[in-house]
Amino acid sequence: MTSTHAFWLAGRQATGEDTFDVTSPWDGRLVGKVSVPTDAQVEEAVAAAYAVRDEFAATPAHVRAAALDHVSRRLVERTEEIAQLISAENGKPIKWARGEVGRAVSVFRFAAEEARRFNGGEAQRLDTDAGGQGRLALTRRFPKGVVLGIAPFNFPLNLCAHKIAPAIAAGVPIILKPAPATPLSGLIIGDLLAESELPAGAWSILPVANDHMPALVQDERLPVISFTGSEKVGYAIMDSVPRKHCTLELGGNGAAVVLGDYSSDADLDWAATRIATFSNYQGGQSCISVQRVIADSSVYDRLLPRIVAAVEAQVTGDPSDAKTDVGPLVSEAAAQRVESWVQEAVDAGATLLTGGKRDGASYAPTVLTDVPADVTISCEEVFGPVLTVTKADGEAAAFAAANDSKYGLQAGVFTHDVQVAFRAHCALEVGGVVIGDVPSYRADQMPYGGAKQSGVGREGVKFAMDDYTYERVLVLTGLAL
Repeated sequence: MTSTHAFWLAGRQATGEDTFDVTSPWDGRLVGKVSVPTDAQVEEAVAAAYAVRDEFAATPAHVRAAALDHVSRRLVERTEEIAQLISAENGKPIKWARGEVGRAVSVFRFAAEEARRFNGGEAQRLDTDAGGQGRLALTRRFPKGVVLGIAPFNFPLNLCAHKIAPAIAAGVPIILKPAPATPLSGLIIGDLLAESELPAGAWSILPVANDHMPALVQDERLPVISFTGSEKVGYAIMDSVPRKHCTLELGGNGAAVVLGDYSSDADLDWAATRIATFSNYQGGQSCISVQRVIADSSVYDRLLPRIVAAVEAQVTGDPSDAKTDVGPLVSEAAAQRVESWVQEAVDAGATLLTGGKRDGASYAPTVLTDVPADVTISCEEVFGPVLTVTKADGEAAAFAAANDSKYGLQAGVFTHDVQVAFRAHCALEVGGVVIGDVPSYRADQMPYGGAKQSGVGREGVKFAMDDYTYERVLVLTGLAL
């Protein structure tokens, strides 16, 4: 008999009248039942967050930091249990799930560090002009208001951590909604926070159904929305609440550019291995997975067979097996969508070099060349284990090809030339440029977000804290400076 997982309402466990099942995308087994909050319970959580906002903002930094440190330590202690849960509900291979727990450990640790140094105030003398003589400005940051955090399924623990940890660090109440497909990992954060001494109402974790979200999005007591997910949903949220502050981490179709100076056998083997690994890790369900490879014509013919071989070497199968590199997608519907996009490309003239086969929710790692520019897989985020490879004549053409997308999250550039690295930083219209590696690198303390249709604002603990707060200036008069 599977027990029902409670949700977290203003820091305490609660159950509603209905439940839903969480099943494994790998074998369909029941992973757990989750209680759904009623409308009245959602209202209670929002009211509690709104009521506690001043008290929480005034909570001493050491209290907030201690709670965050506690969660970080407890995640370490429960790593294997939580990794198994992530793998079960998400289908993520266990080795990647363990890595995700490790990243969440760091997110809460970074947040604890930032809580201790955040909002110390910045002094600015104003007597640089005659009218400012005897005046001093002191700038501090204050919460914009309660945050509504909406997390996706692909990193069900770490992206919940990226919503809730910065909020606690900044003293901002938060209502967190985990993804319906993967709520259990997010609810575990509540288990750990409940062991701390934060004020009631400072946080709630509510597995609200997607069709009940518009009311929460519209609620004026929640002036800040932090959303990670699809472009369509993210911009629909922003358009529906134009006066709210929205941070949107949306999609990408990450490009890995391999330039002509990256030409030794060792270079190309490294590039191919990294490309194959990070076009398929998480089943390709990462906003910064490699979707496009743009190779200089001087290395293309030597790189392409290496990529194909490295992709075919990826171990697919049971996500609970430590040897597995690529597990299933989050659902059979997701795999069917990827299958249809690949078939559309092939029908339009693309060449399928490997993969292209679906088995339930699993889709084989796939490499395509000669892909027309106007097919869906060229224009949209595939969010699956599919890679396209194209040829470019020189640096300028390669950068132009990388920019030929409505998205601009991150790009990777394989080069040894530091001058090229700086030119790439100037030329590529993305939120992050990674030199000597794929675009799939993210350090959880650095600013993370995109340009163009890849979103608005930045995640990364300190940068999210800035997004959740605003500057307020205090001018002191009559001082002897």
